[in-house]
This record gives sequence, C-alpha cells and structure tokens, in this order.
Amino acid sequence: MKNTKRLSMIILGVVSLLFVLTLSLFSQENSTEPVTASTNVTQEEQDASDQNTSSQNNEQSGNSNVSNSVTNSINVEGGNVDNTVKNHIDSTNGEIKNSVENHINSDDADIESATENTITAEDADVDNSIENHINSGQNNEVDNNVANDINVSVDVTISNHVTNQISGQDKDGTENDGESDNGDNGEESENNDNGENRSDNKEETPDSVWGVDSARVATDNTLACVRENFGDPQVWGRYLDDKEGVSYGLTTDEIDLLHSNDIQILVIWNHFTDGTGYENGQSEARDAIESARDLGIPEGVALFANVEPIYPIDSAFIQGWHDVVTESEYSSGLYGIFDPSEELYAAFEAAAEENASILDEMYVWTAAPNKGITTEENAPEYNPEYPEEALIGGWQYGLDAETCNIDTNIFDGNVLDVLW
Repeated sequence: MKNTKRLSMIILGVVSLLFVLTLSLFSQENSTEPVTASTNVTQEEQDASDQNTSSQNNEQSGNSNVSNSVTNSINVEGGNVDNTVKNHIDSTNGEIKNSVENHINSDDADIESATENTITAEDADVDNSIENHINSGQNNEVDNNVANDINVSVDVTISNHVTNQISGQDKDGTENDGESDNGDNGEESENNDNGENRSDNKEETPDSVWGVDSARVATDNTLACVRENFGDPQVWGRYLDDKEGVSYGLTTDEIDLLHSNDIQILVIWNHFTDGTGYENGQSEARDAIESARDLGIPEGVALFANVEPIYPIDSAFIQGWHDVVTESEYSSGLYGIFDPSEELYAAFEAAAEENASILDEMYVWTAAPNKGITTEENAPEYNPEYPEEALIGGWQYGLDAETCNIDTNIFDGNVLDVLW
C-alpha cells in the first residue's frame, strides 16, 4: 500500500513538471528576442528589453569621449521600440557619438527615439545618427527627437542625421514606400549653442561673411598664408576644370582640405570667352553641369558663369545659361563687373526683363566697386553694386593680392545655402 502511494506521488510530480515545461515553451514562441544597448564608456554591454532601450552617461573629466550604439532587430507582430540616450558632460573637451538603428519587420510598428546631449566644455563635437528601417503592412508610427544643449567657449561641431526607410502604411493609412531624411515622420531636432562656435546646423544665417577666391589650388600652405596675412575665410571661390594659362581646377584633395576647415566652396565656370547667343549659353551650362557631376558636387549648389570685362556678352547667353542650369539639379549664378557702365549690367537687365525668374533665381556675384585688397578686419562696409532687385550673392571688392594670390570678398548670407 505504501509503495502504491509513493508511486502515485512520483507520477503526479512528473505530470506537473511536463505541464510547466509545455507552458514555458509556448510562452517563448510568442516572445520577442531581447535587444542590446552598449556604450564604449565602460566597455560593458548592457541588456535591454524590446520595449525600452536606454543609456545615460555622466562625465566629469579633462577630456570626455562617449560613444553610444543601440541596435534593435524585431520580427514579430506589434513591434514597439522606445530608445532613450542621455549624455551629460562637464569637461575641457567633449566628444559624443550616438548611433541608434532599428530594424522592424511587423505590423503596428511604433518607434520612439530620443537623444539628449548636454555639454559644458571648451570644445565639443557631437554626432547624432538615427536610422529606422521598417518593413510592415500597416500602422507605422515613427517619432525621432534630438536635443543638444551645448555651452562652449571655443568651438562646436554638431551633426544630426535622421533617416527613415518605411515600406507599408502610416497610422493615418497613407501608403509609404521610401526613405525620408531629416524632417519627415515627426523628427524634431533642436540645438542650443552658446559661445564662439561654428556648427554644421546653421540655425541663424549671418548677414555677410568674409572669404576669398583663387585661380590656384588651395593647399595647407595657401590656407596658412591667407590666415596669417588676411583673415579666416568662410568661403573660398574655385574653378571647375583646368583652363590653360588662366586657372587650375578643383581637386579632391583641396575639397577635403577646405571642408575639413569648415570653409564652403563657391563653384566657378570660366571655360568661355564669348558670352553671346542663347545656344552658346546652353552649351556652356551643359559642360559646367557635366563637370560638376563628375566632381560629385551635390544638388542645389550654384554654378557661377565667369564673365570677364573683355568678353562680349548679351541677354541671350545669360538666358541660355540660366534655363539649362535651373532645369538641372543645380542653381544658377553669374559673376562679373555689375557696374551700370558695363555691358554685363545692361545684358542682365535685358535678360531679366525677358524672364523675371532671373531676378529671383540667378545669384549675382559682383566685382563692383573695386575697393582694393584688405584684411578681413579692415574689409569695407558691405555695399556692392548690382542691378536693382537682383539676387545678390557676394561682392569681390579686392583683386589680385600678390601675397597668397587671392582676391578678397564679402559674401551675402543668403548665398551660403547654395555653396558647397
């Protein structure tokens, strides 16, 4: 009898164990694989759930370097991700790099990514990157928020990159199959900078900036020469392709040099000596566009046709150049001496009378009046000569400096949007 009772208890225990195991396996089949968040500050990997991924770093030292990387991959019904990354740095030099990447293959995708950086330092370098890749049938919602509160005394560089690639429907039922970058699907980006700094996110456009142009290739020595003798240029005018005996074309090395020093490039086309005829203007524009594409110049950049005072010029050429350039991915520009006594001035006004869009869309870079070479500190008050109601881009007020072989300019703030 005792043996029978003992056997019954053993059988009951086995049945209970099998029930628990079965329930556990069923639960695992309907769960989402866990995601991970890691930071290079402690060199330790942190586990996080598929619902919430967060990372917070507080640094107080001479030099702070923080790198946060969060990657989520979800392949279930109802993929919901909430990423929060916060960094607070109080140091001499602060560098933050945040990378958040989400991959979701499901219906009802809901992503919220929030990145917040607070830095008090002499120098700061912040790079925020958020990428969302959603492949789902319907009901997608993406909310990206990037906030930078930077208090620096010397220099700050901020780069915010937000990319959403969604195949499916948004929550309002709209079909969405494509990629949005910086601005679609609810992204918010906010930067507060205090101090003397230059930021990749140009929040406030200055009225004018000082710069130079040159027929020679910009090198480390050239840049050092300009900074030592004249000032710190924010714009550098350079030519497309070599023109024998006149100018050297832009090179990839000098492009990298200028951009690494936060100097924007004004692009010039000077491969003609006859500025007459509509078809001639069209032909020169096509050649300039081809050269710009070969060099990898991005869309929106203005191409300036260089009209020297000894060149014949008429309104038809200006119209032909403008029509072809504006029909491409580039913006239209024209350089020359826009003095009322010059042929170029009259030709421009005639072209604008035939096509009013020239006044609104063609950037004018004038070499009038000539005030002579100066340093940045001693530059004249910004007062260029140009046709009334034209879209002024800049003023080349000083020509042919023997030292450094440059011309000196003051560029209007509105032209910064079409420089490279």
